[in-house]
Amino acid sequence: MRMKSWLLAALLGLAPLPALAHPHIFVDARLEVLSDDKGNVTELRNVWRFDEMFSSSVLLDFDKNTDLKLDEHELAELGETMRTSLADFHYFTTITADGKTVPIAKPDVIHVSYQNQQILAFFAVKPQKPLHLKGKLTFGIYDPSLYTAIDFPSDADLVPEGNSIAACRHQVVRPDPDEVISQNKNTLTDAFFNDPTGTDMTKLFATRLEVTC
Repeated sequence: MRMKSWLLAALLGLAPLPALAHPHIFVDARLEVLSDDKGNVTELRNVWRFDEMFSSSVLLDFDKNTDLKLDEHELAELGETMRTSLADFHYFTTITADGKTVPIAKPDVIHVSYQNQQILAFFAVKPQKPLHLKGKLTFGIYDPSLYTAIDFPSDADLVPEGNSIAACRHQVVRPDPDEVISQNKNTLTDAFFNDPTGTDMTKLFATRLEVTC
């Protein structure tokens, strides 16, 4: 329980005021959105590479035999801790279909490795119900608390996979923060004062893959 609480606190920050939050953990991410021949989204495959400082903290906390590395069992425990801790936060994954949020299912496993002094996490999530490629869909990874900064180094790290999704129009959207604030100033202010601890307007700033079919 100690390790679960530590990782949950570290990953999510539990910042009481999102407007005052700033990143403490940095992740380079890759997201692949897979489709089948029936025109459905089948799964979203994630690769997360954590920064060296956070990775060193994880090493110290999960290295039970103090050999300065993470063995197979320690990595498995870390992966299960992440899978459990991030469940209530939907694994930082957001899917929308014509503006409506699409629930996701819990991944079967989160695979973790430790390479070049960095923690890497590999896992796939699926929509809870069949999701057909129709209308406007968006796919993104972000932390609503802003405690974890999740970055896609290049547009090529947001990848549509499969003939069905390839036939749709798709683009990577990287919102300009100044434009978002200017265009949504009243909405952001109202949302914060109505519910300062539960506001989820940070999604407006998140990099995402938009697909129109």
